[in-house]
Amino acid sequence: MSVNDTAAALPAANGGALPITGGLTSSPSPPLRFSAAALLWFAASGVTALWPDAADAQEWERTGEFASLLVVAAGLLVLAALLAATIRPAPRSRLDSASATLSASVPWLIALALGVTGWEILTAKLNLLPRPFFVPPQALLEVYLDDWPRLLDCFAASLRLLVTGYVVGSVLGVVTGVAIGWSRAVGYWVHPVLRLIGPLPATAWLPIAFFAFPTSWSASVFLIALASGVPVTVLTWSGVAGVNSAYYDIARTLGASPRFLVLKVAVPAAMPHVFVGLFMGLGASFAVLVVAEMLGVKSGVGWYLQWAQGWAAYGNMYAALLVMALLCSGLVTLLFRVRDRLLAWQKGMLKW
Repeated sequence: MSVNDTAAALPAANGGALPITGGLTSSPSPPLRFSAAALLWFAASGVTALWPDAADAQEWERTGEFASLLVVAAGLLVLAALLAATIRPAPRSRLDSASATLSASVPWLIALALGVTGWEILTAKLNLLPRPFFVPPQALLEVYLDDWPRLLDCFAASLRLLVTGYVVGSVLGVVTGVAIGWSRAVGYWVHPVLRLIGPLPATAWLPIAFFAFPTSWSASVFLIALASGVPVTVLTWSGVAGVNSAYYDIARTLGASPRFLVLKVAVPAAMPHVFVGLFMGLGASFAVLVVAEMLGVKSGVGWYLQWAQGWAAYGNMYAALLVMALLCSGLVTLLFRVRDRLLAWQKGMLKW
């Protein structure tokens, strides 16, 4: 059959429809996407440095440094565009994975550049947003450069308090959940107590905690442990109780002891549920952390937020909120890494 005969036969094979030979638009190449993002970051730098501030606006000392920081971000994107155009990493290599991740984040980088530009225009350049509640982005840079010792100390204090309470609550939650799911006797006594105190928010225990514990720090650890321990307990209990009984039967046939059944069968099979509880407990811990630091602890990001609000230092407040967001995001990312490593045997089954 000739080429013409084959071309004539294609419409009939497709139900009379003409073959599609073009017209599909593919997404821009990575170098082009990086270049577009870099152009927007250069534009943000130009707006910050060259557009005069509003006549009635406050003069910001770190405008030049902030514009330089935007130029650095744009330069890194230009470098990424050049590397994407000249280097072809091996498939499935670490460089290929990093390149794909960075390329997928380009839309967010573009949106961030537009957001920073709009933020700068609405605050410092046009002064359209009410002061002092809204400050330009260079005000946050001023806080990080001038007040970093205090902010770093508060960050370390919050991290220490959060990790201590979260680890204590998670360990106790896993142990209690396994005990309830495995033993009916333990479940008989613990389940009613869990149903009684579980629905109560951890912050409702603030008066009792600060009265019962010798220091505000230990009371805050208790509140964070309570907030994280309840969801971990419930989800661990659900996971252990839902393990397929056939697993136990097979293990008993092979001579497994009760200890082996708990540690090597029940707990590994319940780990997906355990990690759901760990993620839920981590989210609850953040909320309790801020409240506890605002009410009792003398150092921490929550204390810093209250201090900044009391002095109407809204730039410091926004800077602390950004630090808190980065802390939360970093810990969630770390927990995802731990989950992926421990549950590598369920990689194809996990959908989140």
